Amino acid sequence: MPRIGLAGGLLAAALLGSRASGETPRTAFAPRKTEWERAAGGPEAARLRIHARLAGWPSRFLADRSELPTDDQEFLWRLARDTWKGLSDLRDRENGLPIDHVRFEPGSVDAARAEIGDYTSVTTVGLYAVAIVAARELGFIDDAETVARLRQTLETLKPLETWASMFFNYYDTTTLERTSEFVSFIDSAWLTAGAMVVRQTFPALTAELSERIRGRNHRFFYDESQELMSHGYFVDRRRNSLHHYGLFYTEARLGSLIAIGKGDVPEEHWYRMQRTPPREGLAAPLWKQLPNGHRVLGGRYDWRDLLYVPSWGGSLFEALMPTLLVDEQALAPHSLGRNNRAHVEVQRRYALEELGYPVWGMSPCMAPGAPRDDAYREFGAPQLGVKGYPPGAVTPHASALALAVAPEAAIANLRRLAELYPIYGEYGFYDAVDPKSGEVVPVYLTLDQAMLFVALANHLRDGVIQRRFAQDPIAARALSLLPAEDFFD
Repeated sequence: MPRIGLAGGLLAAALLGSRASGETPRTAFAPRKTEWERAAGGPEAARLRIHARLAGWPSRFLADRSELPTDDQEFLWRLARDTWKGLSDLRDRENGLPIDHVRFEPGSVDAARAEIGDYTSVTTVGLYAVAIVAARELGFIDDAETVARLRQTLETLKPLETWASMFFNYYDTTTLERTSEFVSFIDSAWLTAGAMVVRQTFPALTAELSERIRGRNHRFFYDESQELMSHGYFVDRRRNSLHHYGLFYTEARLGSLIAIGKGDVPEEHWYRMQRTPPREGLAAPLWKQLPNGHRVLGGRYDWRDLLYVPSWGGSLFEALMPTLLVDEQALAPHSLGRNNRAHVEVQRRYALEELGYPVWGMSPCMAPGAPRDDAYREFGAPQLGVKGYPPGAVTPHASALALAVAPEAAIANLRRLAELYPIYGEYGFYDAVDPKSGEVVPVYLTLDQAMLFVALANHLRDGVIQRRFAQDPIAARALSLLPAEDFFD
């Protein structure tokens, strides 16, 4: 099946700024998949066989909007149930792995006309494991089913090809071949994060997961000369990426916390990431002394009297994805917590007031009108980023992430998306909409659906996934880094 751009993992984020230097990873040849398709009678016949392997399939393209609850909490519970049904159904029954995506023809769920992305990324697998725990916490599945699903996934991971004990970015979910030449730091970290949440929920899995966590040393990605994490390693070229995660306020900060908490890299790494790079019209950033004795290179941007530390592109997934696991609002109220609120507010005001959109929430997602083989694009509020992604599509997962920061505004935005556009299907929200034209991208992208679902679980169950993560000894050692800093002093 064709790959949708860089979707299905954080590879797009891991390589931001790398494409121009020719660092985009090559796709690995999958000979068993080629032979499997040939034996099935060709790609079209293979598509139906892939469909038959899935745990389920939707029966209708759109939900009846008149049936959506009017009460906000009931609406969120309905959204959580529908989203979980999709996450549960769009997995390979034989091995338990979530597929990357399914894309429908507008108005139809006919499997013969749908595109099924039967591959997955390490990040998607890690977040899917967290989603299974979240489904249990919401009462959608019982303990026995939860453990059975997790064990199936763990057994599937055992024989997969690795490099230096690290998983490759992508694997075919039908033949289990690797389909990437790249080993990514941030994707590896999200798999570790998922294992941490699971072992804090189910003691029966602790021993096995602890062994796997110990076996993945994230120092593999550490550049000692710069004290920063490399984006990853190119196996076919036998070299590290030329680029590093040098900017603090990106989704990679979670990976750094885990690497430090495991003891794979020194604590000093946390303070080497630049908080606010200079830009035109901004004074040079200053070194700031923190109460714990460390120094950081700080500063801030501003837009319409709102102060903030920038991300790379200005998307909400960079800003808020770590909050799925880390309660930054409570642990870092003067730095990350306040910055999260600022990013949501700038996104909201920029979309509604400056762009004239009726909805907000820009983040990497499927692009309306884009060719299918290059449909995953970066979107954001450009003033929020050092690079600055262009505005464009609005994606529901951005609003869900904002539940941790501005719940009333996020809920209102989710409801407005459902009211204004044909975007709510049997498995909840489709991936994106162009607010100007109203064009919806009829794709369920597992990564984005998992983010949305885990964010809902945290909101509906008082931060349950954040609490599970914080209980892990790796997190307990690292989260003490968060309170000391104040971005805005």
